[in-house]
Amino acid sequence: MERTTAGWGNGLMGVIIFSGSLPATRVAVLDFSPLFLTSARAAIAALLGAVFLFAFRQARPGRRDAFSLAIVALGVVIGFPLLTGLALQHVTAAHSIVFIGLLPLATAIFGVLRGGEQPQPAFWLFSIVGAATVAGFALSRSDGGSLVGDFLMIAAILLCGLGYAEGATLSRRLGGWQVISWALLLSLPLMAAIALFTLPQNWDGVGASAWIGLAYVSIFSMLVGFVFWYRGLALGGIAGVGQLQLLQPFFGLTLAAVFLHEPITWTMMASTIVVVLCVAGAKRFA
Repeated sequence: MERTTAGWGNGLMGVIIFSGSLPATRVAVLDFSPLFLTSARAAIAALLGAVFLFAFRQARPGRRDAFSLAIVALGVVIGFPLLTGLALQHVTAAHSIVFIGLLPLATAIFGVLRGGEQPQPAFWLFSIVGAATVAGFALSRSDGGSLVGDFLMIAAILLCGLGYAEGATLSRRLGGWQVISWALLLSLPLMAAIALFTLPQNWDGVGASAWIGLAYVSIFSMLVGFVFWYRGLALGGIAGVGQLQLLQPFFGLTLAAVFLHEPITWTMMASTIVVVLCVAGAKRFA
């Protein structure tokens, strides 16, 4: 019981940290190209991860872990940040929430395929209802999207779900922060090269908000959030804890209300209540 509780607590902290990712990305791509943002955030996080790995003298992963680390790097270090960055040039952050609502379901499916988990049938019912609630709420607030943007978001969600499940499975052997740190370090040569190749031509045109967005996605979205998230998935179960992602859009909207003074509507409150009930139900039957 203590292990499961710790897993859900860590997972919730990870979701809270991730809730600022899309708004920060949306701000950053106004002045940075998606390729530079993706590569720079990964390179910065990799350097920080390397410091921790070598400071705590962590043993190198074995050869059997190389393939899993490559999947993690492809899914959450390269794929999701790049594809969402490209997508947010075509759709709004509000519209992207439609697809973020599908991420818990994708994570659960890959948790079954890659993690060997077997949730009860009722779990899938709660998961689908929760995903539909988030998607419906997001659609009611969205000003529309584009076919290209929607396709990019779907691809991003599939890769992210795979990376989450693979990383959580590997975390049971290596530890949560070690997995994301090694995955970042594995991708560092490629990401550093791309970052140098895509450097902005005019640094004077980069505003303070873009720098803040880059700092947030580099330190928190790319590293600190995964420390909690992978530990949560490993301790509490991939399928179950993954449903906490349903709360991510509402955390993001709450932050917008606090810092940007955006209104909190009754539909947001009603959707949040439904989602909380779905998360509780999914936890019960995961």
